[in-house]
Amino acid sequence: MKDFAAEVIAPNFPPREKHPTIFKTFDSLKSGEWMQLVNDHDPKPLQYQFMIERAEEFTWEYLEEGPETWRVAIGKK
Repeated sequence: MKDFAAEVIAPNFPPREKHPTIFKTFDSLKSGEWMQLVNDHDPKPLQYQFMIERAEEFTWEYLEEGPETWRVAIGKK
């Protein structure tokens, strides 16, 4: 079980604020910390965005994969 330094529940944010909020939260993490992302669909496009914008800085681990809730542990290297 991971200790999360932060959590973002994506459905609580308007669409245009979701990814900026997630990246701002990730950027606030210290090395070795984790955040939890909770979403109502598979955040695969977000993972691709992380691969482009934060290539060597993050880890991605699915904790729950639908069908109604997806939870992802995103770690900062």
